[in-house]
Amino acid sequence: MTTNNPTIIQGGMGVGVSGWRLARAVAQAGQLGVVSGTALPLVLARQLQLGDPDGDLARAAVRFPRPDVVERVWSAYFVPGGKPTDAPFKAVPMPSLHPSQAFLDLAVLAAFVEVALAKEGHAGPVGINLLEKIQTPTLPTLFGAMLAGVDYVLMGAGIPRAIPGVLDGLARGESVELKLDITGALETDDCQSRFDPRPYLGSAPPARPRFLPIISSATLALTLARKSNGRVDGFVVEGPLAGGHNAPPRGALTLTESGEPIYGPRDVPELPKIRDLGLPFWLAGSCADPGKLAEARAAGAAGVQVGTAFAFCEESGLLPDLKRKVCALSRSLGALKVRTDPRASPTGFPFKVLQLLGTLSDEVRVAARERICDLGYLRELYRKPDGSVGYRCAGEPVEDYVRKGGTVEDTQGRLCLCNGLMANIGLGQLRFGKAEDPLITAGDDVANLARFLPAGIDSYRAADVIRWLLGSPVVV
Repeated sequence: MTTNNPTIIQGGMGVGVSGWRLARAVAQAGQLGVVSGTALPLVLARQLQLGDPDGDLARAAVRFPRPDVVERVWSAYFVPGGKPTDAPFKAVPMPSLHPSQAFLDLAVLAAFVEVALAKEGHAGPVGINLLEKIQTPTLPTLFGAMLAGVDYVLMGAGIPRAIPGVLDGLARGESVELKLDITGALETDDCQSRFDPRPYLGSAPPARPRFLPIISSATLALTLARKSNGRVDGFVVEGPLAGGHNAPPRGALTLTESGEPIYGPRDVPELPKIRDLGLPFWLAGSCADPGKLAEARAAGAAGVQVGTAFAFCEESGLLPDLKRKVCALSRSLGALKVRTDPRASPTGFPFKVLQLLGTLSDEVRVAARERICDLGYLRELYRKPDGSVGYRCAGEPVEDYVRKGGTVEDTQGRLCLCNGLMANIGLGQLRFGKAEDPLITAGDDVANLARFLPAGIDSYRAADVIRWLLGSPVVV
């Protein structure tokens, strides 16, 4: 790994949009390529059921230090030649407070394979992005990525104060713990997720990656820099124009007439205070422009993080038809719109939804979809009356959620992000012979994709984005 700070961080976009092919392309260009760590066990299991046609997964898995783990996972999910096209995907264990051995095997191996493939054939830096809100798979995912030599860990959607200490422990080959958020938990309840890396170790523990929390304020940067249980190596400072989950506005939530959150002066990060911490930082949110990069550097930043521009390039994991459609629409002024939806995500965080026909941005399609929670990555953990831990999701059937102590009001407007995001990358579940509808997230900058498109062509590559940012624009 290079010791210099990258100028460009390619944003971690889940599920599978920032897969290993995209991260590798960016890292080969000398910038920080980032794989999404979200739902990697599910991604690997479904890719194996498609038969691993190019042998990429098998090629990476050969390097995993425990062949018996690889054998167990392949035996459970691999379908030679791929499953029949009209057959649904096999179910995969859901993440939980006390995961099964089968889930741990799958999670560690999935992260290893994704990072190992991203790091093939070059010396550029590779990172992995996780969400603080998705806590149950975090420990095995981190360790699998570290076994493959991941250089950076990025994490947003929360306050990940415990992650630096977890990375330190895993780098020593020690068992680690992570306190999980459990609604209604008592002080005497055991809320710890535990992971022992020794069953997966090779000859020596892996190196500790750098840790970059994704933040939206100087206050949070200060808290993480001074109160984390280990070393923080820098920050990504993300504004509300970025895709995916956004931090909610500070203070009371106020909505526009169209129902979108209103961000104000309090939501503008105080960059001088972040700069004074003496750690490198990168700005994110509609930053795919040479002028924005220059502004970031003038403010003391090491560079920028860019997501949306990479999300629709040839190497991203989005279905090719979706990418071509969005790229073509970007040539028409006003054809692409993004809604910051305060209700879509079961996490409660505002979530950016690209308004595109044929996707779950269409209320008719949402109403026609039968609510189901069968993947479970955004489930909320809660304390049941008997003291045990239960699981619920505001996107599951309303009667189930209410029976588990939730409110009807909290289910209104919620979408199934897990199934929708899997459909984006061609891994949507089949229900009654039809695949789940996609649900595309993008930042406001999606309207400017045409800047990367050569004349008469509705596609571009990751290298084109990097050249544009560094001052060598694509000829259009």
